[in-house]
Amino acid sequence: MKPFVSIIIPAWNEADVIEETLEHIQRQVNVASREKLRIEVIVVDDGSRDNTYEAAWPWVDKLVKHSRRRGKGAALQSGVAKARGDLLLFLDADLRATAAEAFVLIEPLLRREADMAIAKLPPSGGKAGFGLVKGLARRGIYRLSGYATEAPLSGQRAVRADRLRELGKFARGFGVEVALTIDAARSGLRIVELNVPITHRETGRDWHGFLHRGKQFAAVGFTLLARWKGRKRVWVSSDQSSI
Repeated sequence: MKPFVSIIIPAWNEADVIEETLEHIQRQVNVASREKLRIEVIVVDDGSRDNTYEAAWPWVDKLVKHSRRRGKGAALQSGVAKARGDLLLFLDADLRATAAEAFVLIEPLLRREADMAIAKLPPSGGKAGFGLVKGLARRGIYRLSGYATEAPLSGQRAVRADRLRELGKFARGFGVEVALTIDAARSGLRIVELNVPITHRETGRDWHGFLHRGKQFAAVGFTLLARWKGRKRVWVSSDQSSI
């Protein structure tokens, strides 16, 4: 039987880009389905105020809509709840034509060389941030799990469904990828990172960009603190059980 892949795309106010992203995903799905895979595409509209739902409708197998914005972690959780695949491929909604490149992330899982594959995106061609959020995330992941990552914030990743469900619920907000990497490394998942020529919308060095990165920095910090407290509780429980 062909391996079954569920592609899960969380989206919030992405009406201007999601149709192009899904069109290129479907082109790749048609090729992969003829060769070796069964694939379903799931979009979770996280309470969008624009026409994201209507734009996605013709291109997907399953479409979930939250009545209000609940955050990326909750959107991913809703997508996983609807997924039937043995392998899960998480993609952002704003990848446009480069979304088709993400299918390479499935290959290490199909070869049983990894449990999770994370995309390392090419350097930005324009003026983006100063790397503060990425640096915080990278250092925090290493200190809390021992895993040295080059792509701490990447939302483009494939993972075995059975191993993912062992990890429990997703973290909320912008820290979801950081928490997922920490949880995966702590649980012994085999992680690989691949160079994939994916591009997505980036924030610049304007007021909107600084505000966005400020929120992201705070969310990553809270995520790391929560994971540190969780590890501390595990240590305390282990110490008490040995008394």
